[in-house]
Amino acid sequence: MKAFLLDQAMARYILDLSTPPDPLLEELAAETVAATGDHAGMQISADQGTFLTMITQLVAPEVAVEVGTFTGYSSLCIARGLSGGTLHCFDVSEEWTAVARRYWEKGGVADRVTLTLGPALESLRDFTEPIDLAFLDADKPRYPAYYELLVGKLRPGGLIMVDNTLWSGHVADPGKNDPATVNMREFNALVREDPRVTVVILPVADGLTLIRKRVTPA
Repeated sequence: MKAFLLDQAMARYILDLSTPPDPLLEELAAETVAATGDHAGMQISADQGTFLTMITQLVAPEVAVEVGTFTGYSSLCIARGLSGGTLHCFDVSEEWTAVARRYWEKGGVADRVTLTLGPALESLRDFTEPIDLAFLDADKPRYPAYYELLVGKLRPGGLIMVDNTLWSGHVADPGKNDPATVNMREFNALVREDPRVTVVILPVADGLTLIRKRVTPA
């Protein structure tokens, strides 16, 4: 659980009353912990996974993008929500995405997913398809640069979801001014002031921002 913003009793209640992960997702989560150790914290939480699948089902994207795939939990959840579209994943790690590839096969969604290895900023610059849905969960200092590329390629009415935007609650604590917290505050302010979009930050896990590109300019 990544319920940094709720007391543990409320967090447990919410998790217990939400659709739980199935055995395949539980297996992937356990393997990620065993294989990556301290890096396993980069994996999204179970409630986030359910949320990603539901949002994907609601948006029904033809073109979905994920920046930051890690071992594949979030991509598996998004791919399961697709109804004919394709998820394009971008990551730098061949080692960790090899785990993702195995679970895409196990989950029967490998035909819905493409993977591009290498610096995502470079790969995204060359990506030409209009994006319907994007999930951003990569290196945080580059969030502004990823965001500008994604929103520029997002179709009107399209949706970007950004993870970790409440940064363990530190963004709201004036006593926290370390570089990572300041960077996240600045990113959140950047999105809030962008006239091209409407935005809401949800207190899901470590903060999940939903950003919708306006159909008509503000």
